[in-house]
Amino acid sequence: MNFRRLKYFVKIVDIGSMTQAANVLHIAQPALSQQLVTLETEVQQQLLIRTKRGVTPTEAGKVLYGHAQLILRQCEQAQSDVNATGHALSGQVSVGLAPGTAASALSVPLLRRVREQHPGILLYLNENFGTTLSELIMNGRMDMAVLYGGREIHGLSFTPLLREQLYLVSADPQFAAQPSIPLTELAALDLLLPRTYNIMRRLVDDALMKLNLSAKVIAEVESASTLATAVAERFGSTVLPESAARAMQQHQDVHLTRIIEPEIEAPLALCLSGHLPLSVPAQAVKIILLDMIAEMREGLGASR
Repeated sequence: MNFRRLKYFVKIVDIGSMTQAANVLHIAQPALSQQLVTLETEVQQQLLIRTKRGVTPTEAGKVLYGHAQLILRQCEQAQSDVNATGHALSGQVSVGLAPGTAASALSVPLLRRVREQHPGILLYLNENFGTTLSELIMNGRMDMAVLYGGREIHGLSFTPLLREQLYLVSADPQFAAQPSIPLTELAALDLLLPRTYNIMRRLVDDALMKLNLSAKVIAEVESASTLATAVAERFGSTVLPESAARAMQQHQDVHLTRIIEPEIEAPLALCLSGHLPLSVPAQAVKIILLDMIAEMREGLGASR
């Protein structure tokens, strides 16, 4: 199976158009079509379905697409590891940092520290929802991610990093001198929370469900900037892990109140592929990231 044809096939599926893929790959469309026909002949399967709106992979195409991504990623890692032998580390490393987590505060410090220690590494940061990041790692398109959760998923491995307590964040003056709030009282407040697929929302909903209660959600907000503004203007309160809560407090006049009876903790974990080894540059970035998480863990412990 030709390596170049696999690259062409992955690009066609990613873009969903033969014409646009040919432009991106700087190859004539007839030549690209011939490469696809040759690939289909090699695997003895139809790989793409052509429609008026573009192309979509067949079931066989979806299977090959997943394998092709892994093959191409491993070849890139092999080249990177060979280049790194006896020289300063270089190559691309991708790191996902779930928004609204302790990890999101590490983005700029991580860029700076990797630049200082390994200037040859090109770091790609992706701040997206945890489910999206884990999918990217599973299909070999991202090296690692720091996200909340950590339940076992086939094809992924999770390393626990720290556990953060959840706080009520509100601009209401009644919480200015209130260090904690029972979960039962939280249920009566107007809350701004993310949608139900978000791990923070699930943690709150699950904790309330055990008490036969439910959250009084007046709006579902995913944008961190919109959430901060809405809370500061007393449209409603929200629930955040400690690091994200303290980050909001630095820019907005809001109060932090720890949720108790029971306390709710959000587990932060490092997500890696369960079957793809990290490249040498990615291993170096992983070490830096773990060191920074350890420093953050000590800082959170000291702040309580």
